[in-house]
Amino acid sequence: MTAAPVRPVRLGPRAAAALVLVSAVGVMAFGWPLLADGGSGVAAHSEGAPWLFAALLVLLVGVVLATVADGGLDAKSVAMLGVLAAVGAALRPLGAGTAGLEPMFFLMVLSGRVLGPGFAFVLGSVTLFASALLTGGVGPWMPFQMLSMSWFAMGAGLLPGPERLRGRGEVLMLAAYGCVAAFAYGTMMNLQGWTLVAGLGSGISFVAGDPLHENLARFLAYCTATSLGWDLGRAVLTVVLTVTVGPTLLRALRRATRRAAFDARAAFEAPGG
Repeated sequence: MTAAPVRPVRLGPRAAAALVLVSAVGVMAFGWPLLADGGSGVAAHSEGAPWLFAALLVLLVGVVLATVADGGLDAKSVAMLGVLAAVGAALRPLGAGTAGLEPMFFLMVLSGRVLGPGFAFVLGSVTLFASALLTGGVGPWMPFQMLSMSWFAMGAGLLPGPERLRGRGEVLMLAAYGCVAAFAYGTMMNLQGWTLVAGLGSGISFVAGDPLHENLARFLAYCTATSLGWDLGRAVLTVVLTVTVGPTLLRALRRATRRAAFDARAAFEAPGG
């Protein structure tokens, strides 16, 4: 009989509330320029990135504290988080800048699947933060990358059948999710940058204050013209690595999780006398 997977970070009520709060802040940070009027000063969208980054760090600490309070985070799961974040940060430079080929994405998918949405959310942000320091990719886009990667990884942890679905069916589901989510990640990052770029052409430029449906049509044209190839490369590599390396890595992650016994609780015995 296959042992049920053990998740080191369980989503208790406080952790779930913290994740909802972080996600709400992220949605507002990504989307408010689309709803702003023409005189609102969309350029402040980038100038506010340091404040968003500071708020994100505070909220991430809140997520961690909430999972500790819910009994879902211990020293062993923190160690697992550090190892996976280090591996992800090391994988990112291997393909960055080459047609969107970023091998770290498949690791986020598999880690989220095995270790759960709470762990995956924190892992996504920590990995992007570490890789940005490693590659010198620190800029106003970084907090948006951290949020996008957190959502990307958390989504894998929310996929159905974590305790029942195994084998080829699971791998194909993860590959399909990785493909769709890779395009979604690129689309979200396009939304962050597109509102700051003007003069690309009447058909694809963002126009502050225009009706939402008109700006969304321009945004679709912008994504098609500027980043579709990069997103396709990211999606294809994620699918290929998930299908080929995924089964082995899933077994390794589950074996490490079982041996670590994240859900074991310490028991103290009174000294004999």
